[in-house]
Order: sequence, then structure tokens, then C-alpha cells
Amino acid sequence: MAPRRLNRIAHAARRDEFIEAGRRLIQTRGYERFTIEDLLAEVGASKGAFYHYFDSKPALLEAVVERFADEVVAAAASVVTDPRLPAVAKLERYFAAIAARKTAERHFLEELLRVWYSDENAIVREKTRRQTIRLVAPHIAAIIRQGIAEGTIALVDPDEMARVVLALLLDAGDEAGELYLAQRNGTVTLDAVRRRVASYGTAIERLLGLQPGSVQLVDDETLQTWFG
Repeated sequence: MAPRRLNRIAHAARRDEFIEAGRRLIQTRGYERFTIEDLLAEVGASKGAFYHYFDSKPALLEAVVERFADEVVAAAASVVTDPRLPAVAKLERYFAAIAARKTAERHFLEELLRVWYSDENAIVREKTRRQTIRLVAPHIAAIIRQGIAEGTIALVDPDEMARVVLALLLDAGDEAGELYLAQRNGTVTLDAVRRRVASYGTAIERLLGLQPGSVQLVDDETLQTWFG
């Protein structure tokens, strides 16, 4: 039994090497500009080894984005279980933790955004969306449940409402990405971005029955970092 376990560990470790190399190449060269041969040189592997783990370059991209999504959610998870925070503060800090993690990986995300909305990556985007729902919906539901108990959120079904809130958040994330690309082309201003992001915060406040101004999806410093 021990050798089989070692093989599984070695298999996972080798796959991780491809994922991390892919992530580095996306950041340093851009997804479209690096080749499978570049990846093989980075890892020190044969083409057969690559295809043992991934059936295509988009499959590698999916694994890279999935790994990054896991890291982002893990960075925010501790907010949910913090006993010192009321629900509304948790909601805002949860969003802030996600934004901070993405900003810390800004150069990687900038390169990723250049290709993320292409038709070629539509399936990867949908798979990533489903994974994000699976990971994040329980966190949002737990915060809503706490808010109901505290009397600050007036809802009866936290699990269903968490999915609605998350759908808004995912749409906000997609729109932020598209706005970033538009801003780089000079077709949108920082003030326009502020208004658009604020509108999503207002929608979430109304869904949860919160006071206006209770939810800030992204602070202005972060917006200026990305869009200034």
C-alpha cells in the first residue's frame, strides 16, 4: 500500500510543478505568448509528461485559475469564523480580503485578463464560476445566518440568498475585469468604475435589507490601484 500512496503524492507534486510553471509563464510572458515547449523547458519535462496531466493548454489554464481561486477563498475564510466580528463587518471584510489577495497578484491577473474573456476560454470561465459558487456560497450563507440571528439581516433562507448574492458578486467581478480592459483602452474613467462598483454594493444592501452604505465591495485605494 505504501508505494501506491507515494505514487499518488509524487503524481500530485509533479502536476503542481506544471501548474506553478504555467502561472509564472502567464505572468512573465502572457498566456498567448508562451508555448507548451516553453512550459516543458520551465519544468524540465517531456511533452508526454505534460499530456499525462493535461490534455491541452486551456486545461492547464483551468488548473492555474482553479488553484488561484482556492488561494483567494482561503485568504478570506478566516473572516467567517472570527467570533469578534458582527455579520455586516464580516461581509465587508470578506470582500476586502478577496480584493487584497487579488491585488497582491495583480501582475498575474493583468496578464490573465488579456485572454480571460475570449471565446476560447468560455468553458474555463464557466467551470471557474461553478467552483467559486461551491467554495464561497457556504461562507456567504454563514454570514447571512449570523446576521439573521443578530437581527441585522431580514431573511428566512440564507442558503438560497447566498447564491443570489454570490451571483451578483460574480457578475461584479466579471464587469470589473471588462472595465479594467476598457480603462486600459481609454474608454472608461475611474469615476465611472466607482459608480458601477457602488451600484453592486447598493444592490446587495437592498437584497439583505441593510442600511445604505453598509457594504463596500472594494475600497477606493484598491480601485485607484487598478484603475487610477
